[in-house]
Amino acid sequence: MPHQHRLQRPARTGPVIKESTTPQLKQPSPHQLRTPESQEPPADEVALLQAEDIEEVQEEEEEETDPPLTPVPAAPPVGEPTGAPILVGGNDFINSEAALVAYDSPDGPREVLLTHISEEAEAKLLDALSIPGTHMEEVQVEEDVKERLDLDKKKKLAELTKTAVSSVQHKLKTGSEMSDASIAKHQAAVDAVPAVLNDPSISDAEKTMAQHYMDQLDLVKGKIDNGGAPMPWMDAYEVTETKMVTKQVPVPNGEPEPGMLAATVRKASRIKANLDPETGQTSWDGVTRSSAKGTEYEIDMGDGWTGVYRPYQENNPKNTEYSLRGQLEVHAPAGAGHGKDLVERLEQLHLMNKPMTAAEGEWTYLSNNIQAQGLEGAAGMQAAMETAQGLQDLQVQEIVHQRMESLMGLDSGALQTAMKRIQLEASHKVLPMKVEVVRDAVAKASGFAGGAELAASSGYEPTSSTSGKWLTWSRFDVTGKKAEIQGAFKGRSLTHSLHGGALASLLGTGVLASTEKRAVMGIGSGVGISEQADKMTGGANSVFLRVKKTPSQPGGGMLIWDDPSVLMRRSDYYAYNDDHFGAINPAHHNYNEHAITRDPMKIAKFSSSGNEVMFRNGIDLFGAEAPSRIVCHNAAERSTILASLTSRGITQLGGEPVEDVLCTTDDYDS
Repeated sequence: MPHQHRLQRPARTGPVIKESTTPQLKQPSPHQLRTPESQEPPADEVALLQAEDIEEVQEEEEEETDPPLTPVPAAPPVGEPTGAPILVGGNDFINSEAALVAYDSPDGPREVLLTHISEEAEAKLLDALSIPGTHMEEVQVEEDVKERLDLDKKKKLAELTKTAVSSVQHKLKTGSEMSDASIAKHQAAVDAVPAVLNDPSISDAEKTMAQHYMDQLDLVKGKIDNGGAPMPWMDAYEVTETKMVTKQVPVPNGEPEPGMLAATVRKASRIKANLDPETGQTSWDGVTRSSAKGTEYEIDMGDGWTGVYRPYQENNPKNTEYSLRGQLEVHAPAGAGHGKDLVERLEQLHLMNKPMTAAEGEWTYLSNNIQAQGLEGAAGMQAAMETAQGLQDLQVQEIVHQRMESLMGLDSGALQTAMKRIQLEASHKVLPMKVEVVRDAVAKASGFAGGAELAASSGYEPTSSTSGKWLTWSRFDVTGKKAEIQGAFKGRSLTHSLHGGALASLLGTGVLASTEKRAVMGIGSGVGISEQADKMTGGANSVFLRVKKTPSQPGGGMLIWDDPSVLMRRSDYYAYNDDHFGAINPAHHNYNEHAITRDPMKIAKFSSSGNEVMFRNGIDLFGAEAPSRIVCHNAAERSTILASLTSRGITQLGGEPVEDVLCTTDDYDS
């Protein structure tokens, strides 16, 4: 396959279940499929064979009776910030989810498909692309380089100062008292920095460097003594020098290979949309983008269609934004009515392009539960995976055998396309058998007698929740034991405090959205406490909640879930019993694989004031996941919000009257 020299794939860290990206059966070459007498058939005969093959697939698809779990709208609602959530079949996309967003613009709606592909599916997508500069060569070039001064590195002034800042910052964010440890870290830095600053032998640049850190430490001292809001993030002092460096530069590849999509490499970016605070509508001109730290591919899909993809492999977790890796955008030409085409166009990228059916939904449900419950290494699980994959490989071989005559004579490009379709079709056909095998293994790993008993249990819900603006999957170890989870959290709640933006604005969108989701919704930066840091850790793909003793005197701008089981039923959360910036990036210093947990019973016992529970994408504040209390700062704010909700026909939140959910800090005054 093209580009194999690029695909040095890292060890797999995602969910256990995956679709095969390459069937075990070798792809037949054109000469293997021809008889000696046939040789090269005429072009019109090849076209006829291809047409017959397509018609055969279409006829089989028309016989399909399993309806999609989330029908694809012909035209997503214009200006809706969260768009129309959909589920796509197979396992190419994280949680199988995507969103169709129609931004308002002067040229008509700008319809975009937004999704996040799994790392395992990237090889398929790259096989569809012709990327200039795939081949690299080393050259010596003169370049301006930012570096720390040698004296800084020797004395470790940046490290000592950052340690002091981080420790005190943690206390400020959680509202905790300054600890002796935090004060000691500040003192260690204070002992080191003035010693350098007062050295008469240092250069002017070194004196400026030391003063930079001293200014930071003076700010920290003020926070230790007086508290206050969190501090701006501290950068190490760097100077720019011109040096000769060795760089790898691309060697042009020339014209794209037949059947492949031309792609160009550029600096990573994001859609820069705008959310109107008055109307709650989002708009975008189809051009303006904000910069990001990383690399992306711009893909020409023909006929005015384009794609933007941020590859895993080209974005080093050590120095790029981890949360953008795997993000995919598919852009339709300006105008409405491209909803179904946006999904179908995924086939050009060798990705699954059909709405998810119930059978596929159960596969995703099982996959999510395996990861959420940590069942990857359970007895019999690996054997079940191998059996499931073997079933799919056999199905591929059977379809190839059935269509041998129609495959004969296809050129290499057409043959590759046909084999991709066969592989997707085989995956679809054999899925019910694969689900049965894996369901049985999951059941036994969970204490059930078998798959039938698990499927009949009260907690087994193999469809996503589609009642709100987010599509989420549940976990049967929670939905089947709700009373047990509620008992574990007795006297404790999940909370979120707004540190930026108004409560009325948040409820205007109806969602508590992650940093990454806010960006494409058109909500400006600065809403979260540590947005840039979260992009590097990977936490930017989630919203952060804390486990706290149920607040009896909550502050204004607080969202409270007094029954955490409402959210613990989801399968997409993870947590730390400390502040780790939601790190899932193994290359980031805040990541700790031994401290991270998805166990709700452990989360219920969190004791650190800096604990954090991350929920992917966000939380629907108006649906079944609504908080039990929304604390306004005062009566005037409550009245404004209540009037806004009433005007939109929202009378209940989480099954309770809006008037009972909205409260003020005055309601808790003693």
